[in-house]
Amino acid sequence: MPNPDVIFETLILGSGPAGLTAAIYAARSRCCPTLIHGLQPGGQLTTTTAVDNFPGFPQGVDGPALMENMRLQAERFGTQFIEGEVTRVELGERPFKIWLGEELYRCLTLIIATGASPRLLGLGNEEALYGRGVSVCATCDGFFYRDKEVVVVGGGDTAVEEAVFLTRFATRVTMIHRRDELRAVPVLAQRALDNDRIAFRWDTAVAEIIADQSGVTGVRLKNLKTGEEEDFPCDGVFIAIGHQPNAALFEGQLDFDKDGYILTKNGTETSVPGVFAAGDVQDPIFRQAVTAAGSGCMAAIQAERFLDDLPSEAQLSCRKGICTEG
Repeated sequence: MPNPDVIFETLILGSGPAGLTAAIYAARSRCCPTLIHGLQPGGQLTTTTAVDNFPGFPQGVDGPALMENMRLQAERFGTQFIEGEVTRVELGERPFKIWLGEELYRCLTLIIATGASPRLLGLGNEEALYGRGVSVCATCDGFFYRDKEVVVVGGGDTAVEEAVFLTRFATRVTMIHRRDELRAVPVLAQRALDNDRIAFRWDTAVAEIIADQSGVTGVRLKNLKTGEEEDFPCDGVFIAIGHQPNAALFEGQLDFDKDGYILTKNGTETSVPGVFAAGDVQDPIFRQAVTAAGSGCMAAIQAERFLDDLPSEAQLSCRKGICTEG
């Protein structure tokens, strides 16, 4: 059980690129961060076998290895790690209160880096095929499908943007959409409709992803009007039906946008002073490891400045028994 008298300077929720980068920067600035991670330490990158677009790795890097190195770097500078699921938060007054079950943690600054989860199709083998033909990010994985045929599932803005991007690499992109027209804004929709490398299968859903030991070989399509099914060969499946930010814990306590992402200003400041949000939980646009890491850096620096501006009495009571003197 945590010491009820301890008030942490900085608590970080989440251990993806945003959370771990925040931990590295906060630890180096002597903010004595403690990072709380859930059942999937390392976030979504732990499901990615090859990361080719993170700076500093000319030959690419294994996703889990990248996250393990980030964790080791954060540990090197003194970050403490706690495993557990946050069940409740109270952000109405400082120190903020964070519960892991019945265990209460209090902190002067909080960095939320809980990420966002891609919405999936509900098929049994989607997650098992991550990195083996199934992707939720064309910007991340499009390069691997040069001169191959892929399908994009969805019909909104994200799906159209993914499909158009993939035409830079794939020989053919087929959009699979449940309706008979795209939901994307007209300018984006027309861009896809005018692209002769994009084909469309309307009123259609993916009933199954077909794979062998090497990965995806096709999809089973179901026409929603006739009920007829057919096998459609392809080398990759890009699921683009949206993301769900992992922010339900903070509803009613922080400001959100219309899609449920935490609203930030001036970098990573939320609507509650002393609470910062970084990474995919506040980023509906880019959702890249490198942008998440960048916002984690910003959150740590802003948290440090917030702590520096607190009355000296608050700083001293926080540091008692937590930070190394010097």
